[in-house]
Amino acid sequence: MKRFADSVRDFLNEWSLNILILLFGTTTLVQAFIVPTPSMDTTVMVGDHLLVDKLSYSAAGSFSRHFLPYTDPKRGDIIVFRYPIDITQNYVKRVMGVPGDHIRIVDKVVYLNGAPLQEPYTQHVFPGLEPYRDNFPSAPAGPVYDRAKEMLEHNVANGEIVVPPDNYFAMGDNRDNSLDSRYWGFVPRENIIGKPLIIFWSYDAPTQDWLGYDPSHFLDVARNFFGKTRWDRELKLVRGRPVP
Repeated sequence: MKRFADSVRDFLNEWSLNILILLFGTTTLVQAFIVPTPSMDTTVMVGDHLLVDKLSYSAAGSFSRHFLPYTDPKRGDIIVFRYPIDITQNYVKRVMGVPGDHIRIVDKVVYLNGAPLQEPYTQHVFPGLEPYRDNFPSAPAGPVYDRAKEMLEHNVANGEIVVPPDNYFAMGDNRDNSLDSRYWGFVPRENIIGKPLIIFWSYDAPTQDWLGYDPSHFLDVARNFFGKTRWDRELKLVRGRPVP
């Protein structure tokens, strides 16, 4: 009887430790994230399930800074962050401007510190030009939040957005179909959670399935798991691209 009790105790101790390690890992080291919208197509797509590295952008301690690869977000990094309008939501975008950068958009071309960027990772799905979206900054038009209007009021110099300290200017790669810093302002440094590392599963389902999790979505996955899983995206690494 004692031997059985010892076995049960050892089993509980072992699994308690495993659970603690798992909880530590998912809250401190990595986090799963599902891409619900097409704003970053085709770099990451609706239905991509990502593992996000939460360690790289963490604040470095006086001791840990010598052993762990802490960095600040860089231009071209893909980041996951708490949406400034509603921090309960997580967004994924590309960093286009870091503190001190000057940014403007002319006929869909991004100019960074006066130089036009070559951006092979972007796509433009609409052929026409919209004054605010494609020639920025300009008079607000469309779904522009108050945060962005304040940005336009206080952070424009010589026709360019100037990124203030501890903030970042982020945009989606699907430029014509992305609600990003143009519409809701800068991303505060403290909102940044981490950088995507890898796509561990990708499933072809529309945005509303990932936002609402209707029971029909789970039935769809059960019926079509093999047919609608994007096997060519499994274990694909997600990497930023340096922006000059």
